[in-house]
Amino acid sequence: MYNELNTPIRTIMTPGPVEVHPRVRQAMSTPIIGQFDPAFFKIMNEVKQMIKVPFGTKNEQAFAIDGTSRAGLEAALIGLIEPGDKVLIPAYGRFAYLLGEICERAKATTIYLEKEWDSVFDQKEIIEAIAEHQPKIVAMVHGETANGQMQPLDKIGAYCQEHETFLVVDTVATYGGVPVKVDEWGIDIAVAGTQKCVGVPAGLALITYNDRVEKVLTSRYQKELGLSKDFRNERYISSNYLDLSQLQRYWDENRINHHTEATSMIYALHEGLRLLLQEGIEAGYERHQLNDRAIQAGIHAMGLGIYGDAETKMATVTPILIPEGVDGEAVKTMMLEQFGVEIASSFGPLNGKVWRFGNMGFSSRRENVLQVLGAFEATLLYYGADIHCGKAVQAALDVYLTAK
Repeated sequence: MYNELNTPIRTIMTPGPVEVHPRVRQAMSTPIIGQFDPAFFKIMNEVKQMIKVPFGTKNEQAFAIDGTSRAGLEAALIGLIEPGDKVLIPAYGRFAYLLGEICERAKATTIYLEKEWDSVFDQKEIIEAIAEHQPKIVAMVHGETANGQMQPLDKIGAYCQEHETFLVVDTVATYGGVPVKVDEWGIDIAVAGTQKCVGVPAGLALITYNDRVEKVLTSRYQKELGLSKDFRNERYISSNYLDLSQLQRYWDENRINHHTEATSMIYALHEGLRLLLQEGIEAGYERHQLNDRAIQAGIHAMGLGIYGDAETKMATVTPILIPEGVDGEAVKTMMLEQFGVEIASSFGPLNGKVWRFGNMGFSSRRENVLQVLGAFEATLLYYGADIHCGKAVQAALDVYLTAK
């Protein structure tokens, strides 16, 4: 016999997934209707419009893809890449290399521009690399969760627009938590996910792209063979499931039968976006900024350091340097098992060197910040860390009580 499902209640302060708003969980219990039901089309149409707001775009094309944010990144890249195309990947953290791996598997000629993970690129450096290599695509990360750094994009996007280069951007860690300006920055394709600042379970990728991307996708469109033996295309997109040219035609007035939609996830996304817009997009950004200031104040008050360039730190992730002699994994384990608070470690060269606090979506709440700081301080004291006692929560409270 199997036991009844009984998961523990956690305070999740990782860089994703995050806690899910109760209204979102309630929306997921809404009765299932068919994916071609006119009532469901109405929900889809509203989702399309709401998706655009955190992207900062008026693009016609904005919709959800079944699969986590990685599915959206893969769909974006394979929709543009044909074998031999040049792609430039500016890498300042882990997830740039994910973009590069997707490009390599799509048989692109992949060029990496690499640097240490402690800061972002000067935009001029990337522009010079674009001028040198003349890629078809520049693919990069807006907010890198491995190191908490956020790359400015406005000059890069403007240059790409002027020189017929496509700019594909991973906004997974920033969408809904900090300003993203797809149109203003000249981004051709932007991808996000549900499991971070939208406060919805993992399972959908969000995407938007402009007219010049749509022209490429249309030129590669091939209808599924079971639907029609016409519409064959020698330049077809290599994945059927992640074919943006077909997915677009499921989400628009064509309503082609591409896949069985994850209706409960669309309900969740609808509610998550509705709540985000009800709060007000700017108010949501301000909430993330305030909670980030409180987290940083608490960390500094303990006498701990924050990794990376403070000028380009993003509000949604705080990487904290692990003090010498402290077992980072033991601290994480005690916080989870004794306090019910989850934080994260990091990857690659930062593995074992930093902890990461997430500050995203429904998890970005005052009570969560105070709880994680209290649990963190108590745990560090238990393991003999040399910190300033009793300071973290007080410093965070000062931030909250003096905020305008």
